[in-house]
Amino acid sequence: MAMLVIIIFFAAGFSLFVYFIPVRLWISAIAAGVKTSLFNLFGMRLRKVDPFVIVPSIIMLHKAGLTVNSDSLEAHYLAGGDVIRVVKALISADKANLDLKFEKACAIDLAGRNVLEAVKTSVNPKVIDAPKSGLLSAVAKDGIEVRARALVTVRANIERLVGGATEDTIIARVGEGIVTTIGSANTYKEVLENPDKISKNVLDRGLDAGTAFEILSIDIADVDVGRNVGAKLQTDQADADLKVAQARAETRRAMAVAQEQEMKARTQEMRARVVEAESEIPKAIAQAFREGKLGVMDYYNIKNIQADTTMREQIGGIDKTKNDKKTNE
Repeated sequence: MAMLVIIIFFAAGFSLFVYFIPVRLWISAIAAGVKTSLFNLFGMRLRKVDPFVIVPSIIMLHKAGLTVNSDSLEAHYLAGGDVIRVVKALISADKANLDLKFEKACAIDLAGRNVLEAVKTSVNPKVIDAPKSGLLSAVAKDGIEVRARALVTVRANIERLVGGATEDTIIARVGEGIVTTIGSANTYKEVLENPDKISKNVLDRGLDAGTAFEILSIDIADVDVGRNVGAKLQTDQADADLKVAQARAETRRAMAVAQEQEMKARTQEMRARVVEAESEIPKAIAQAFREGKLGVMDYYNIKNIQADTTMREQIGGIDKTKNDKKTNE
């Protein structure tokens, strides 16, 4: 039992020794010609720095002929930076004769930019589409829509990577320049005949100011003619004017109908008053009989006159109907 405890204690101690003092890593550093000590590796563990990141980085720098202090690498690691990527960026920049300091590379990395990709882009410029997908639409002065797509060749500017605008800003500015150039053209034919005019106008605007890139060239990859926007707008305006005219005519018709209904209502009211007045005649005649103001013979004379008048109106109406029929025939 005592032997088992000793073995367990020895195994635990050996594991802790291998963890805090990575002997194999120390041997690799010595074999690569990098001077380091076991106490330094032990101190990295105590400082919560991964020696398997720092020591290989020092070895790569040494083999590339560069020198960076171990404390600087540890500081960048503790700050949350990617030490391996920064080291590879320094080596790539040195091989490409780019002036990239370690402090600048650390600042770019801590700013969230991929410093290694930036160095590669500085050496080998890349091409980005503007816009990223499809074609950019604009309308010339003659109302014809023109769609275009540009290829923008950019190179990373190391000095402006920290605080500089990204690719999206370049794409947006190039798109704005294309729209402005097409919109200022008198006809769509000018754009089709001279597509390089767009490139020249956009390049002259200095679109890479304040960005992390330098625009090398802008090439128009595709130009296409779209809709006749001017004619479409005129058609829409004509339709709108027609609807307005129809609405006004409908308003006038409604007002006429309302006036007609009002006249009919007034006519019916007048007829009602006439009927009401006529209903008072028999009462007045009866009252005249009672008061002796009207005799029987007078009443019959009035009736005879009314009958004669009615007969004349009927005869006149029949003649008028016949004359109307003859006229129509």
